[in-house]
Amino acid sequence: MGTAITVDLADDLPPTRLHELADQVFGWMREVDARFSTYRDDSEVCRFDRGEVLLSEASADLRFVLEACADLWGATDGFFDAYATGRLDPSGFVKGWAAQVASDRLLAAGAGNHCVNAGGDVRVRGLSPSGEPWRIGIRHPWDEMATCLVLAGTDLAVATSGIYERGPHVLDPRRGVPADGLRSVTVVGTDLGIADAYATAALAMGTAGIDWLDRRANYTHAVITDNARQYVSPTLPKT
Repeated sequence: MGTAITVDLADDLPPTRLHELADQVFGWMREVDARFSTYRDDSEVCRFDRGEVLLSEASADLRFVLEACADLWGATDGFFDAYATGRLDPSGFVKGWAAQVASDRLLAAGAGNHCVNAGGDVRVRGLSPSGEPWRIGIRHPWDEMATCLVLAGTDLAVATSGIYERGPHVLDPRRGVPADGLRSVTVVGTDLGIADAYATAALAMGTAGIDWLDRRANYTHAVITDNARQYVSPTLPKT
């Protein structure tokens, strides 16, 4: 998916078991990449977009993602749009969803203390290797060597969408131009796929996305605008 994946397993399990669990996570992420990467012409999502794969022939994962993207399009008043670029690109949901699935599988396998990081979309559960809640730094949008916030918790899904690394790559689907007004949007909840999509949608909305995020039940946020103003939910789990 054009990004780095890291896994931190903090359970006191035999090294062979830890390696096995990590290999399962990376195997799943490679499977997701092969199916959903928009950079690979042979991926299932690209073949579906070209009409080479019918919906009735699609994998269960692709059908799930398409349905989730349709639901999120409605929930965000069209600002989360997998077709915003004119072609199918569900990346704004898939990366977070894939990491969430990986975390769910680790939990089911008895590894309840872990951190899965998919290019800055982070799912943590349980305790860190230090025995303390996990700490997640949110990158400063103008200084890549600094953080602007540090979150802490034992059951958090943290997704950030911003323009500071890839430039204005998120489109406002209503105007068909790159979104502006917000520099960085972080959304925190318990489902990383939804948090990822909400962060993308809010960035696409511009400053109107701040009030929209305020109305999302069970999700908190931290937003930094283009003019360096910061808006933070009162219940954001920050240190």
